Amino acid sequence: MPEGDTIYRAARALQKAIGGKAVTGFETGLAKLARVNDDTPLVGRVVEKVESRGKWCLIFFSGDLILLTHMLMSGSWHLYRTGERWQMGRGRMRVVIRTADWEAVGFNIPVAEFHTARSLERSSQVPKLGPDILSGDFTVEGGVARMTAYGRENPDAEIAVVLLNQQVLAGLGNVYKSEVAFAAGVNPFRAMRTITLREMQAMVDAAQRYMQANVVDGKGDGIVTYSGNRRTTHAMDREERLWVYGRQGQECRRCGATVMMRKQGVQARSTYWCPACQPWVGEGKAPIGRTQLMRRGEMGAE
Repeated sequence: MPEGDTIYRAARALQKAIGGKAVTGFETGLAKLARVNDDTPLVGRVVEKVESRGKWCLIFFSGDLILLTHMLMSGSWHLYRTGERWQMGRGRMRVVIRTADWEAVGFNIPVAEFHTARSLERSSQVPKLGPDILSGDFTVEGGVARMTAYGRENPDAEIAVVLLNQQVLAGLGNVYKSEVAFAAGVNPFRAMRTITLREMQAMVDAAQRYMQANVVDGKGDGIVTYSGNRRTTHAMDREERLWVYGRQGQECRRCGATVMMRKQGVQARSTYWCPACQPWVGEGKAPIGRTQLMRRGEMGAE
């Protein structure tokens, strides 16, 4: 599932492949993109840069044109050498950007829009994003300040829901949400008014460390994509890569208690936690989740 680290790696690979190159061909299966291309063709423009902002990917073309995409649950960018066979069927293609050597193909992309610099600033969600955890100027202090301000205005908001709010911190998704709360020893259902400054610092610090660890480029100047498993533990075994996410009914890797899962928020996203390592703080009884393993297909939208 694409989270901020996935989009960061995609943008980095696209930048290395097509950044600075002239567009030699453009195709799209989306009518609104096709209309813009008909009016102001992309062929001949230069890909000035590709960058990520949270879970958004932005491709900047010369002549003040920006392609903004969001992958949601199923979208992905692929890179192919010219003439190379695609790994997905043409029916899933939404966008193709061709240069002399490369084809950047967007498959199953649910959100794709062309913008100018002005329209992007005025009408998209991008300017409303919180600080991007993977940006070069992100700091733990800045992230904590954003969380503190949000908590002051929304004291009853549950912390795991806040971690998913892209207007607070940009880039975290459902996997990191559970992992970050675990790293800080914070029960994911706690209200913001119960979260201490030290706990916020621990969560923001873990978020930055985890995401940075999953975008390390060890191949120098080559085109680097990433097909391995996201990790928050130091284990290399793919079955031991995460602390709590997807591990309901299994023993906590730290204390041996049983990991729980419960749906949370208006989107009913699955949240995983260890009730012993992440004790309840607040009014009422501690939330209880399911501990039996879910069957394939039961996890739903994550």
